[in-house]
Amino acid sequence: MMNLEEIKSNSDLVNSIDWEMTPEEAVRLYLEWGNNWARGNYVIRSKDDVSHYFVVNTWKDEPVIYFIRRNSDEAVELAKIKMPGDLKKRYLHSQGRHKGVWALEGEVKSWLKKKLDVHS
Repeated sequence: MMNLEEIKSNSDLVNSIDWEMTPEEAVRLYLEWGNNWARGNYVIRSKDDVSHYFVVNTWKDEPVIYFIRRNSDEAVELAKIKMPGDLKKRYLHSQGRHKGVWALEGEVKSWLKKKLDVHS
């Protein structure tokens, strides 16, 4: 698996990150092809259509950020990133310690963008 420095050093990969992609949207786009007409202009046409995005996984005791590469065939975890302790505590408190896979947002998204030198 990659680490943050490896992701950061690959500008093409950093530029390909879809910061707005959610786990739900990825399922809709890549696994429910019949629903793709419902929203937006982005339609998956083949296995060559790929998205790179982050999710927060809280199924275990500690939340972990995964960097995902998804096409219509598979979702591959490219990186597993630990949150710093203070951020992790705030995230768990704000999220209510619910188990699941969540969209990247708020303070966690800002922290990750800062680590990857993404300015937007």
